[in-house]
Amino acid sequence: MSNLTGGRRLSLIRVFIVAVVIAGLVGGGMYLWNTNRDSATAADTGRWYGSYVDATSTPFYPIAENVAQGQRVVLGFAVADPKDACVNSWGGYYSMDSANETFDLDRKVARVREQGGEIVISSGGLNNDELSTACTDEQKIIAGYESFLQRYDSTTLDLDVEGNDLEDSAASLRRASAVAALQTRAKDAGKPLEVWVTLPVDTRGLTESGLGEVKRLLEGGVDLAGVNLMTMNFGATRAAGDSMAAASEQGARSAHAQLKALYGQLGREMGDQTLWTKIGLTPMIGQNDLMGEVFTLDDAKALKDFAVTTGVGRISMWSANRDVDCGPNFPDLQRVSNNCSGTSQEDGAFASLLAADLDSSGVPAKANPSPVEAPVETAIVDDPAKSPYPVWNAEAAYPKSERIVWRGNVYEAKWWTQGESPDLPVSDVRAAAWKLIGPVLPGDKPEEPVKVPAGTYPAWTGGKVYEKGDRIVFDGRIFEAKWWNESQNPDAAVQGAVDSPWSRLSNEQVKNILKETKKTS
Repeated sequence: MSNLTGGRRLSLIRVFIVAVVIAGLVGGGMYLWNTNRDSATAADTGRWYGSYVDATSTPFYPIAENVAQGQRVVLGFAVADPKDACVNSWGGYYSMDSANETFDLDRKVARVREQGGEIVISSGGLNNDELSTACTDEQKIIAGYESFLQRYDSTTLDLDVEGNDLEDSAASLRRASAVAALQTRAKDAGKPLEVWVTLPVDTRGLTESGLGEVKRLLEGGVDLAGVNLMTMNFGATRAAGDSMAAASEQGARSAHAQLKALYGQLGREMGDQTLWTKIGLTPMIGQNDLMGEVFTLDDAKALKDFAVTTGVGRISMWSANRDVDCGPNFPDLQRVSNNCSGTSQEDGAFASLLAADLDSSGVPAKANPSPVEAPVETAIVDDPAKSPYPVWNAEAAYPKSERIVWRGNVYEAKWWTQGESPDLPVSDVRAAAWKLIGPVLPGDKPEEPVKVPAGTYPAWTGGKVYEKGDRIVFDGRIFEAKWWNESQNPDAAVQGAVDSPWSRLSNEQVKNILKETKKTS
């Protein structure tokens, strides 16, 4: 047999060195391949911005204001009805129908969509029972979630699990099973459901209960889009001198490490960049619930920069209702308000900062269009038979709160007005006499007038003198005298006559009168 080594022996040291080099090259190649794959996966994930809106807080928030193309509105909170644990409600106060009747929620949602926005249904919150906590019937839980998603044509469910809900492991298992089944049903219908879970954190990351919630959702078969961190109310875990933004960043990094370990334990390892896309950040703007914790505009900019750098999948804030200055009539800025931030700011300043530079669309960019002729404006003819309110008449006078339909939209008078077109362009919306409520919806029909019982006000009497401001009842409806008059029948006002001395109160005004009458009776 020939000597292939030429009489020399291979050095074990040389063999070892070669093996180490080869292993290094292979390992380095695998590292680069994994890193590139991680980057590519993260890049394919659309990031988005969406403010929370407290849907039932008064005054009711105009959810369609300042919603940019591709942004989302996170409507909270869908919770178990206190009177029927297996029925969803808004805040425990309103059914879907009563929410539409009371504060035009359906029409406002339609307006959000007209502007290119999307609706997220947030279930749970701090102050009420999340549906899976109160209800033990899984099919009814599924139906409750599904009814809200379908009513508002939403493909994103936000599970806001905190307080007592977070400590109920049995409810957590029901929630996971119901949501997984709901996702399967949605996927089969060709309308995949995106699911986020929103949980409290401090600078150490998620609580043990929070991690348990994530684990049960994943083990229960939920395809979790991400974990949204409530970066607020840090308490003693925030180091002295640390800003709220710094504490938020620390909490996010801690949670990232926790989630990386959890996904690994479940055999679902993923790269750092991909995992960041499965994390959301939600600060409480302005004054937090804990004394001394104030999330400022500088904090908002810093947190947004951190979010863009790390590539988080979502930024939200609590809440759009609060994104205004409290003004001089609110003296104690350390007292948390549902309607202002407690910091000096311009209206909408926090939303502008947090959404800036964020690829919030998640919507494919449109290709440059081919040159086409400019469209010709076509007249929109309102059909009274399909309009929920009377069609606007340039000759008619409208009192405050009166609603009309004009060119496919519903408007409400902000004060007494006559002759001013509801869609008249104005440089300052505050100067407009009409407030846009939202579009006329499919299935709309003329609103039935609210009639009052006899004795609510005196019945109109022919031949009697009436002074300005006098109220009477005619054909079950309330009218108010615009000026001194005698023997002038209110029926002309019903027909919209401009020269009638009577103005008919709107349904909303009549409803308020009936409520007050009921309270005092």
